[in-house]
Amino acid sequence: MSELKKLPVEKLDEVKKNFAFFDRDNNGEIDLEEFTELLKVLSPKSTKEQAEKGFEFIDENNDGHIDFDEFLVWWESCWWEF
Repeated sequence: MSELKKLPVEKLDEVKKNFAFFDRDNNGEIDLEEFTELLKVLSPKSTKEQAEKGFEFIDENNDGHIDFDEFLVWWESCWWEF
């Protein structure tokens, strides 16, 4: 993840804006409901099961939320696979 934190400021700002857009309750985390909305935007035909699996994949520390660091790793490495 340290390489991802070395992103140019403009790119990091873009990722922060995307994270903030989907963090609907502005609590600094994306929950499953917010992630499901995110996935519907990126892939309208995605299913609830796909959202749940994707959420589990991204939530590396298994705390039930996607924090910014987890989101950053996913966004910069493989969001398009979903």
